[in-house]
Order: sequence, then structure tokens, then C-alpha cells
Amino acid sequence: MVTAHPLPEGFTEIEVFAIGTALLVEALLGFCLNGLTIISFRKIKELRTPSNLLVLSIALADCGICINAFIAAFSSFLRYWPYGSDGCQIHGFHGFLTALASISSSAAVAWDRYHHYCTRSRLQWSTAVSMMVFAWLFAAFWSVMPLLGWGEYDYEPLRTCCTLDYSKGDRNYVTFLFALSTFNFMIPGFIMLTAYQSIHQKFRKTGHFKFNTGLPLKTLVICWGPYCLLCSYAAVENVMFIPPKYRMIPALIAKAVPTVDAFVYALGNENYRGGIWQFLTGQKIEKAEVDNKTK
Repeated sequence: MVTAHPLPEGFTEIEVFAIGTALLVEALLGFCLNGLTIISFRKIKELRTPSNLLVLSIALADCGICINAFIAAFSSFLRYWPYGSDGCQIHGFHGFLTALASISSSAAVAWDRYHHYCTRSRLQWSTAVSMMVFAWLFAAFWSVMPLLGWGEYDYEPLRTCCTLDYSKGDRNYVTFLFALSTFNFMIPGFIMLTAYQSIHQKFRKTGHFKFNTGLPLKTLVICWGPYCLLCSYAAVENVMFIPPKYRMIPALIAKAVPTVDAFVYALGNENYRGGIWQFLTGQKIEKAEVDNKTK
């Protein structure tokens, strides 16, 4: 008879099960939606445009987040992390890589939309590929830093998944967090804010609002904001007084990003939605304006 592992400190049986279930649902739903986005891009010729390549970059990153969440869900059901300290470092790196790539790619989409609507310039394949490669390399740079000693990956409060260790709050953590949040949250957020504000003003002049200009930035702030707030607070105060189950909430919200992004950038895109429908049913919808814009 196999003995069950003890519950993580600060969690009840139902709480551990609920967190594992939430992670599993987020992982499966997000992976299916973004997987559909990726396959449709591959199969439907009309979707293979430079602008949609940036949407593909978001979908690839979000699928990575879902894989990370699935591993965390499996470990949660086991009640412990079964992959050792090296596995924890890999899991933390993978989670950061895909999350940062998703944020950078979202900023790239905002930049493209600004030029499409406000300067009427078309995105070229060379530029789109360069932006996608830069987003992933930039994310890889910041994700590898904790492996090299600037910042550190460690267990989440549930101790069944790994992320940036904010428990110490020492100088090493503070300097890394400041640089990380500046280049990977505030600057992308500023790009999105200014781009969508300019697009909104353009829409107001023409009287034709082709998509919700506030939705992408709201998605960034709502999904990633709580996690950033927790990490920022840990830079000035000891957050360990907060019960572990409450410290897991920002991570759970962040893992919902893939599902939300799929609705914002793929299913909310008239052209992309038509391509997905064509892939699923074989019925070609009358060609919409080919532009990577959320309706």
C-alpha cells in the first residue's frame, strides 16, 4: 500500500485539490485554444501573414505556459514536487521564458496595429520574423539570469511548482526584480498603452471602432498585475506573513493568460476566426480584411 504524501503546510485537502484542478483546467483549455490557433496558421494559407505571425508567437508562448501549468497540476495532485531541485530550476526557467515571450509578443502586436491603423504601413515578413525572434531571445535572456545567480528560482508556496523566489527579499532579488519589471512589464505596458490610445483616437475621428482598444492592456494588467504586485511588495516587505494559499492566487490568475489571449488575439480577430472556422469545418468564409486586428 502506497502512503500518501503529507499535505503542504498551510493547505487543506480540498484547497490542494482545488488548486490542482484549476491548474489542470487552465492548462487544458488554454492548450486546446492556442493549439487550434497554431494548427490553423499552419493549415490555412490565408492566415499566413506577417501580422498573424506575431499572433502565432503569442500562441506558442501561451502553449508553453499551459505545459508549465499541466506539470504544476500533476505535482499538485501528488502533493509534492517529484522532479528534484534540477527539475525545479528547469520548470522555473520554462515558466518565465514562455510568460515573458507572451508579454513581449503582445507588445509587438500592439506596435503592428499602431502602424497599420495610424501610419498605414504594412508589416513585412522580415520585420515580423525579426520581432518574433527578438521577443523570444529577450525573454530567454531574462529567464536565464536566475540560473546564473541574478535572482533565484524556488518552490511556489504550494511546493508543487517553481518560480522566482521572492521569499528572501534581499538585494540580489530587489535588483533583479526592478530590472525585470521595468523591461518586461512596464515598457511593454507603455508600448501597448500608447499604441492603443493612438488607435482609439484614430477610431474616434473616423467614427468606426473596429475593435476594443482597451482589452489587450486590461488583459496584461489583470492577469499579470497581481503577480507583479506580490513580487514588488516582497521587495520592500516580508510577504511570508501572507498565508500560502493566498500567495498562490496571483499564480493561478497568471496561468489563465493563455485562455484569455486566445480570445483576444485569435478568436477575437475576424480574419483569424474565419481561418479557424475554415480549418474546423472546411467552409471558407468570405474573405475579411486581412489585418491582425481584434474586432
